[in-house]
Amino acid sequence: MLTIALAIVLAVMDQVIVSVALPTIARELHASAAQSIWAVNAYQLTVVVALLPLAALGDKLGYRRVFLFGLALFTLASVLCALSRNLPELVAARVLQGLGAAVLMAINPALVRFTYPRSLLGRGVGLNAVMVSMSNAAAPSVAAAILAHASWKWLFAVNVPIGLLAFVIAGRALPRTPGSGKRLDWISAILNGLTFGLLILGAGRVAAGGGSSGWVMLVIGAAAAAALVRRELGRPAPLFPIDLLRIPLFGLSAAASAIAFCALALPLIAMPFFIQDVLGRSAVETGLMMTPWPLALAFASAFSGRLADRYPAGLLGGAGLAIMAVGLACASTLRVGATDLDIIWRLALCGLGFGLFQAPNNRAMIASAPLSRSGAAGGMLATARLIGQTSGAVITGVVFHVAGVGAAGTAMLIAAGIALTASVVSTLRIRMPAGA
Repeated sequence: MLTIALAIVLAVMDQVIVSVALPTIARELHASAAQSIWAVNAYQLTVVVALLPLAALGDKLGYRRVFLFGLALFTLASVLCALSRNLPELVAARVLQGLGAAVLMAINPALVRFTYPRSLLGRGVGLNAVMVSMSNAAAPSVAAAILAHASWKWLFAVNVPIGLLAFVIAGRALPRTPGSGKRLDWISAILNGLTFGLLILGAGRVAAGGGSSGWVMLVIGAAAAAALVRRELGRPAPLFPIDLLRIPLFGLSAAASAIAFCALALPLIAMPFFIQDVLGRSAVETGLMMTPWPLALAFASAFSGRLADRYPAGLLGGAGLAIMAVGLACASTLRVGATDLDIIWRLALCGLGFGLFQAPNNRAMIASAPLSRSGAAGGMLATARLIGQTSGAVITGVVFHVAGVGAAGTAMLIAAGIALTASVVSTLRIRMPAGA
């Protein structure tokens, strides 16, 4: 489990720390802010586009083998990032790093399932959620500490010894998992890439007021999605897991996850603007005030994973998302003059509620899929999360575009409504068992 934890820490933390370092990277590589953002976008888009094809590759070749490849690729790409001399080289290296991260994210849940016995699966999933939460919480501080004493290149160089250690441990400790031997459907993989890549890019451009090009991307992306679904219908093990989405527990859990992460994205984007622009706090103070959210999430995930082995995900998830909705509704009432404590307890309540939802929901998705489709289940789990996060970012962009960054309270109220919707979807599973 140590290997799986180290790998997911690398993949998750690298999504955050580069964002913190973007101004420094842009300055030292003589790039504009708009150009430098591709150091983040290239990574995130690659992860989204590659998740399901790489999950299918894990089903075909065996999860251990593909996981080791992803870990090696991520480590090598980190070296290339650290050696980059200009922005194009860095972006190219980030694409490779995104491919490695996509492997780690897609295969991680399948390996957890093969590592833990059935009676302790929720505990393993909960520990995984704790590692993700703690990585998100620590990433800004880690980035700030490195940048205070060294070049931005060390943001990537520090991955190398951790990656090598994880690779050595993985080679000895990970269980050998059989592969199906089925051929990878490259046409479906291409359609999958067009679907998610164009829909995400198009939604971002539309939200930013990018004109007709965003709508063109959305139309082409929707056409690719229709072609993908039509191609995958009736296949016994499709790359886009329609077979799994037909399983009631899996389908409802995927829907609840996407909606919940949409609700999660709004406050994580809107609150920093409120704290800095409305309350006039510094970036450091903002980071400290946002930290209770992931800390409370990690705390709740630690025990909700254990509860998930005994109680239905619908009950735990519905209650957790209802608590999150209350926290978001309370956060929407924050005004000028709010104290640190006013902010902290509201965000902690949101994190506590989401933590109560996340681990049981993840367990339900993983456990409800056939063992031979564990990779596809893990890929869909990560895909649902990214779809939700992207949708939340787009909604926040629209709110800010219409009402300005001072409308953070409106964004929080919308997020509360979305969280309540996710709670209702979650409770539809309340009579379903925790999973196999």
